Amino acid sequence: MKLSHADRASIDFVLTLRRRWADVMYPALHAQYLARAGARPVRARKSVAPIVHALPSYRWFAWLERGSQKMLWRAVADVVAHQPAVARQIEGGPASLELDPTLDLPAWYTAWDIHVQPGGVWRNDASADVYELGAKLVMLGVNDDYTFHRAFVDTAVPKRRYRRIVDLGCGFGKSTWPLKKIFPDADVIGIDIAAPVLALATDKANRQGLAIRFKQADCADTGLETGSADLVTSTMLIHEMPRPQIEATLAEAARLLAPGGTLRFLDFTYTGDEFRDVAIAEHGSRNNEPFMPGSMSADMNALCRHAGLSDARWVAFDERGSGRLDALAWPARPEWHFPWAVLEAHKPV
Repeated sequence: MKLSHADRASIDFVLTLRRRWADVMYPALHAQYLARAGARPVRARKSVAPIVHALPSYRWFAWLERGSQKMLWRAVADVVAHQPAVARQIEGGPASLELDPTLDLPAWYTAWDIHVQPGGVWRNDASADVYELGAKLVMLGVNDDYTFHRAFVDTAVPKRRYRRIVDLGCGFGKSTWPLKKIFPDADVIGIDIAAPVLALATDKANRQGLAIRFKQADCADTGLETGSADLVTSTMLIHEMPRPQIEATLAEAARLLAPGGTLRFLDFTYTGDEFRDVAIAEHGSRNNEPFMPGSMSADMNALCRHAGLSDARWVAFDERGSGRLDALAWPARPEWHFPWAVLEAHKPV
């Protein structure tokens, strides 16, 4: 995108504000918590939250998290509105798009402006463009070339031959493109429920020369053949689903996988750090992600077993480039950051 001086200044202001929220306000709030709580035994989140809420910086921290998110979407929407109209390159390229005009979007999906993005990503084509630009800035401007998603495919997906890869909740394709680039011989299919982001995903895949099939469907009911996939992936999907939808999505992933097939979901889980876990749980409400605390509290390993998957476990993920780590332990970092983790499982042979 070509940005005017005013657009660039607006984006830079919001981005700098969010960075200072992450690397100044969060450590300050943490220091206040340690000073107030002292060296006591680890507490449950429900007993830690009242201590955090009473800290001097808490109201500023909470207000700025949500306030800066609103500022971000306003700035991004203005930038997108100032861009010249460009037709989507949907047909005539190697990528394809299959939409389902009869698909009803579920109420749990449409009732919230997820991420505080007005109207979500499903309203119209402009909402997809807004989300694409906003998705980079939400990560504090360090994911401009989708480093997180490339690191996920590079480090968390086993290197082997895959006949078919299904990427659930693919959005505008940022998680799907690396899969096709690294596994060019695989039949790669991106599934999402929102038509606008799928159109953008198809356009961008065509411009990159990537033969990816994008399909509009519920991730819990893809309509694909049983046992047809060797790999099922998702990135930042399950924390945005209610518990029944998570269970149904895991069951669908198990159905799609052939015996010996692999599941790799990049998402979030609790860390065991009482302060950080309260901060991330409350991020769900301040960022309009109402299902996030529930998904993070769920026993995903047990849910995977119930769905028919084996050897389920979480391993930590460092989004700064190293990607998948060998255990559920993250490097020590003072600033706010998400507890990225990879849910790993496979379909028994």
